[in-house]
Amino acid sequence: MPDAQLSTAATAPALAPKRMDVTIVRWLGVLLVVTVWTSAGLFGLYIIAFYAMALVDGNMVKWNEVLPGLYEEGSRTATTGIGLHFAMGGIILILGSIQLIEALRVRYSAFHRWVGRVYVVASLLSALGGLTFIFIKGTIGGPPMDIGFGLYGILMLVAGIETYRHAAAGRYEQHRAWALRLYALAIGSWLYRMDYGFWFMLAGKLGHTSEFSGMFDRIMAFFFYIPNLVVAEIFIRQRKYTAPAVVNVLSATLLLLMTAFLLTGTYFFTKFYWGPAIIGMFGI
Repeated sequence: MPDAQLSTAATAPALAPKRMDVTIVRWLGVLLVVTVWTSAGLFGLYIIAFYAMALVDGNMVKWNEVLPGLYEEGSRTATTGIGLHFAMGGIILILGSIQLIEALRVRYSAFHRWVGRVYVVASLLSALGGLTFIFIKGTIGGPPMDIGFGLYGILMLVAGIETYRHAAAGRYEQHRAWALRLYALAIGSWLYRMDYGFWFMLAGKLGHTSEFSGMFDRIMAFFFYIPNLVVAEIFIRQRKYTAPAVVNVLSATLLLLMTAFLLTGTYFFTKFYWGPAIIGMFGI
């Protein structure tokens, strides 16, 4: 070996091995994303199965079994709005996690772009449908729920527009940030059901009323999407920050608990609610 190469080899710093805590957090994050994708996808299929099949059967009154007051005969515009909201909501829950898979973005960029267009359009239509319903009829929970759900719809519109706008302009860093915010909002309807299910299981119906005007109901009018946005902002900023080992250990613990929580909820919801509706849609 020439002297110059020996000198370079001797003075070059050794490649630092990847820290174990960083690797663990990364793989637990992947496990959480897969869990969310599976659970949200199943819920998306359930939405399409339950609401679409009721529409096909001409039995929209069945919608009121889930949330009283959704369907009212003679209110065609409001019914169309909420129907559009649910149909498009099912699509974005199924497609959303696909857009987060880095391998697909890199290797199949054309597929990523076309799915992204469908995803953004579905998000905008879902938001507009929900806002139309709120504007015409209002929500069952009154002003607190109107404000909470209305703000949610407006944020969906903004995130959808910004996601597309930055992608079209080639500002991919900003595009990825807004796409993550849009995804955090998109899974809100799924988390809304999950949170209610676990609250009823652990606390009964404390703070809940049939008119969705209890203290828990008022909190949930905002809680199903605001914490998601906070988590999304943390992930967006964490890309530029190397956390110390103790922070990664705490993050790993939190990720593991969240995954276990969601897996448990997904199992029970699929067994008793989502699964039967999905199976019924396919006539099995």
